[in-house]
Amino acid sequence: MGSADDMAADLAGSTDSAGLEEALGAVIADRVREFRIQHGWTVGKLAEQSNLSKGMLSKIENVQASPSLATLARLSDALSVPVTAFFRGLSEEQDVVFVKAGSGQDIQHKGSGPGHRYQMLGAMRAPHDSLEPMLVTLTERTEPFPLYQHAGTEFIFMISGKMEYCYGSARYLLEPGDAMQFVGEVMHGPGELITLPIQFLAIKSVSPGS
Repeated sequence: MGSADDMAADLAGSTDSAGLEEALGAVIADRVREFRIQHGWTVGKLAEQSNLSKGMLSKIENVQASPSLATLARLSDALSVPVTAFFRGLSEEQDVVFVKAGSGQDIQHKGSGPGHRYQMLGAMRAPHDSLEPMLVTLTERTEPFPLYQHAGTEFIFMISGKMEYCYGSARYLLEPGDAMQFVGEVMHGPGELITLPIQFLAIKSVSPGS
């Protein structure tokens, strides 16, 4: 079995350092809390058993501090688990992006401004970054509305409101429950905004890493 140093080095080579540090801190926090609860210990009890401060342990469990290998070694001894156990679940957690309702990341988008909100609903890491899901909310009319063109394909699902959607020279009336799928190289975008507010899900399929 490789050392914790070897495992950390291998993981660092497979993803960006900033993303790794964030994911690693969250996984270690979960594992420390999990193993502590399995022992039926409070944070204070674990602090006593590991000769670490209660404040430091609290920061580790709340992802406010990154433990050194020396700290992990103390926790390993106190909790009777191998150091590598604190890394369990890292690769699995990187494969999932969970976004709570209303917590999508607001982004600046062509045509964004008052009454036009674009929320990115998460993004996978390369090489799995082939989808770009976005929640679009339109509450004000803008004339003319900008059209778009991009590589790959796009899927749109209408959630609320009513609008005319332009695709090339064609026009489609979209109402709640309607869906469209098309090639992104053709100019497209909302046309007439008929019934506000309008909200729809737009998912672009692009080449990973592009």
